[in-house]
Amino acid sequence: MAQTYAFPPAGLPAQMTLHTGRAVFTEAYALIPHGVMRDIVASALPHWDKTRLWVIARPMTGFAETFSQYIMEVSPGGGSARPEPNAEAEGVLFMVGGEAELTLEGKVHALAEGGYAFLPPGCTWTLFNKGTEPARFHWVRKRYQPAEGIAAPTAFVTNEKALPINWMAGTNERWGTTRFVEPDDLRHDMHVNIVTLEPGAVIPFEETHVMEHGLYVLTGKAVYRLNRDWVEVEPGDFMWLRAFCPQACYAGPERFRYLLYKDVNRHMPLGLGR
Repeated sequence: MAQTYAFPPAGLPAQMTLHTGRAVFTEAYALIPHGVMRDIVASALPHWDKTRLWVIARPMTGFAETFSQYIMEVSPGGGSARPEPNAEAEGVLFMVGGEAELTLEGKVHALAEGGYAFLPPGCTWTLFNKGTEPARFHWVRKRYQPAEGIAAPTAFVTNEKALPINWMAGTNERWGTTRFVEPDDLRHDMHVNIVTLEPGAVIPFEETHVMEHGLYVLTGKAVYRLNRDWVEVEPGDFMWLRAFCPQACYAGPERFRYLLYKDVNRHMPLGLGR
């Protein structure tokens, strides 16, 4: 089955390839285009067999500090019985290709393209690829921030294809969000959603807010405003935004969709580390 969502091209460019990449790291944002996600920058993890990954975000003092994001590739026969080493970490898995068997709190789930799993802190889970093609997915991790008197969120598994797009008011169904968690569910301190803009749709103002963002382009092209710059983005590109980085967007000639991380629903610390 053809893969719908973008994934790193891996390999290496030919020796005669011109150096015309778009990668940039600034004080307010980073753009990691798909063309730089190659074999030479892939990583490995303890207790993950037949697996490689691209680390596209990690907490960095003075930049984006709340989350990490990996693009995982698990070969047939690979996976992990000890995937998460940090009991305080929550996570989201989002499948972009292939299939994987997720066992979450003792229940087995088959994840295929568009599959989404929320992993609360301290939960028990394993993941294995029992198929014949690589299993490819995003893994977003965050240290969970408890709130007094509010229960921790519970695990769940779904697929984005089974969920509606929540269209923004007044956009004539041109700009919307596929939500996996309701915005008023205060158990959750992060959202990982999918944003959809139809051809020619816009984010018509420069959003400037406290949430950090990771935006991975799943399909389509756009011109995206990041701080002072307009940048062209296409499938497989990753935009990494620190808090208060202005952003806006003009979608291109086909449906533009991206996987979006943001931290939500908690008080701001009133001192370093507190």
